[in-house]
Amino acid sequence: MTQTTQVVVIGGGQAGLAVGYHLRRLGLDFVILDAQAEPGGAWQHAWDSLHLFSPAAYSSLPGRPMPVQMETYPDAHHVVGYLTEYERRYDVPVHRPVRVTGVHRDDGHLRVETEVGSWRAGVVISATGTWWRPFLPAVPGRRDFRGRQLHTVEYRSPGDFAGQRVIVVGGGNSGAQIAADLAHDTDLTWVTQRPPRFLPDDIDGRALFDVATARSRALDEGRPDTQGVASLGDIVAVAAVREARDAGLLKASPMFVRLDHDGVVWADGTRAPADAIIRSSFVDAPASVGGKRSSRGSGAG
Repeated sequence: MTQTTQVVVIGGGQAGLAVGYHLRRLGLDFVILDAQAEPGGAWQHAWDSLHLFSPAAYSSLPGRPMPVQMETYPDAHHVVGYLTEYERRYDVPVHRPVRVTGVHRDDGHLRVETEVGSWRAGVVISATGTWWRPFLPAVPGRRDFRGRQLHTVEYRSPGDFAGQRVIVVGGGNSGAQIAADLAHDTDLTWVTQRPPRFLPDDIDGRALFDVATARSRALDEGRPDTQGVASLGDIVAVAAVREARDAGLLKASPMFVRLDHDGVVWADGTRAPADAIIRSSFVDAPASVGGKRSSRGSGAG
């Protein structure tokens, strides 16, 4: 059976709900198809210590401010509750769990195929995010390594690795925050492509939003590119990251060149044994509800 609507939105997380808000204001007929069984998007699957790196007031979706939490930076549970209430408040037409299997042209329209039927629409909007597409590069020796290899999306808490030798790969917010999470209870090696660039300690999602907005305006007006957030650094120094950094626990090593059965190997032959390797790259990477994600934060933003 094929149903007809004006717009199909694929994904019922924060992006999909924000789109739904504006579609409703425009008076359009639409549906949101979400593969998850419950509201909350990727936030319901985040690791235990994940927080936004922006206060609630800077992390809201259109039309509905995020309630303030006791903590300055709301945790993932708070975000899930907010998204659930947002969906209910605006009576957003989310169908779940519905997994989309394909989108095809169909006589001047688009046909969205799912596991439970199809929808025909004039417009299809993809709001699936990146959490479901983790990227694990084909590092030489990857098949030889006998320990655990996992991605940010599979990480939950440091208790799962207590006393183990862990390699964390990634110099962005997710990598830094997971490394900080593990720094106290594991034998940690943090590996980054380039030396980590911490943002000034007083910079959080509020300032990043202002910097990104200023850059966008400059480009729109034909003024020189300020490089925006990239000019400041890569890692928001949230509390857990600051504490681990200041305690000397976040010392990054350069990227290794291969794996062997026991761990990682650098170009000069230096080796580091490992029980587990955690990578934090996405195609391309989830943190703030209204924007970019951090902490621990991974980044929630």
